[in-house]
Amino acid sequence: MTEFITTVNSWAWGPVMLVLLLGTGLYLSIGLRFMTVRRIGAAFRLLLGGSRGRGEGDISPFSALMTSLSATIGTGNIAGVATAIALGGPGALFWMWITALVGMATKYAEAVCAVRFRETDEQGNYSGGPMYYIRNGLHPRWHFLAVAFAIFGALAGFGLANTVQSNSVSQVLFDEFAVPPWATGLVLMTLVAAVILGGIKRIAGVASYLVPFMAVGYILLSLFVILANIAQVPAALATIIDSAFNPVAATGGFAGATVWAALRFGVARGIFSNEAGLGSAPIAHAAAKTSQPVEQGMIAMLGTFIDTLIVCTMTGLVIVIMDVWPSGVSGASLTTMAFANAFPGGQYIVTTGLCLFAFTTMLGWSFYGERCVVFLFGARAILPFRIAWVAAVPVGTLVELDLVWLIADTLNAFMAIPNLIALLLLAPLVFRITREYLEKTD
Repeated sequence: MTEFITTVNSWAWGPVMLVLLLGTGLYLSIGLRFMTVRRIGAAFRLLLGGSRGRGEGDISPFSALMTSLSATIGTGNIAGVATAIALGGPGALFWMWITALVGMATKYAEAVCAVRFRETDEQGNYSGGPMYYIRNGLHPRWHFLAVAFAIFGALAGFGLANTVQSNSVSQVLFDEFAVPPWATGLVLMTLVAAVILGGIKRIAGVASYLVPFMAVGYILLSLFVILANIAQVPAALATIIDSAFNPVAATGGFAGATVWAALRFGVARGIFSNEAGLGSAPIAHAAAKTSQPVEQGMIAMLGTFIDTLIVCTMTGLVIVIMDVWPSGVSGASLTTMAFANAFPGGQYIVTTGLCLFAFTTMLGWSFYGERCVVFLFGARAILPFRIAWVAAVPVGTLVELDLVWLIADTLNAFMAIPNLIALLLLAPLVFRITREYLEKTD
């Protein structure tokens, strides 16, 4: 079974998928005339000042972004970046940047469609995302894609965003502080239950506090390392750019990497981190209090900017500056080594970051899975889903999850396929809505 799933996973995240993800983002970027890059400043002003078009919804536009970021700022920012560099060399970070630049357009289009085609469920809560913009925006012959997305989304969350996250937390706490996994499982289960049983408003409230705190804290500590070694920054940037276009020779424990390896692992881990194209983030943005899809789209695209171009860059620069990437170590251990070499106790920064990032990922994805279940079975399925989500948390701390990780990673890819098809078909509508909005506001 493991060999079969590994084969399917290598296909699901192979060249075709990477071309589809990057190609969709590039097509949308060109169609939007690179508005997503040109209007980053305007997007931040909207975020901080509140969107002008106040409207119906469950949470504020800011809370919608924080909920989205709670799911995307996770282990990918610490372990994913390190894995990309360990397998593809420093050049992988460059391709993560490129992925983010075109991914901003993908995330923008997702949120525009999510707000445009959202619905309310039987309890009056707003529901949106790929399953709704497929059903409400496309011809009935495409509606099977909505069901497929909802099934893959509901199942994938239990892997990548629940059991795998709790497993990561239990392992790092056991390694650093000898905390028994069962104890970690019980505490995590209690904390997760206390938040998600309160629904999207409580999730958004916790995310609005915790995400800025943990993200800013991690960025500041990373900046401290970078500024303390400012003389090495030009050489580190040169290494990153050079490695993106030239093979990297084997050195130390590093086995060497081709340009294709840098591109492949940079793109794959970049998308894993910021989720642009997977269709998860628009589920949160559909709940925003707004009547203007374009404004929420501009706020949504900041999720990719913050996640990859800021947080992932911090991790990558620290790893390259501290010159630990040739060690042969991978994953969170590589990031831990970099911070531990930077200053005494630096490894505890990574431990704390992993725990907080994993916890918020579990919260954000619980809402994504819940909305997928509501699409499939209606609001009556909300409580059973939340109970199942909470019950799965301690399971992740006690079992080996290699197969679960592979299955969930594959389901994640299968989520992206119907979403990307829908975005390509709805792109002309996104371009028109954007053009009309900009003509009125410019």
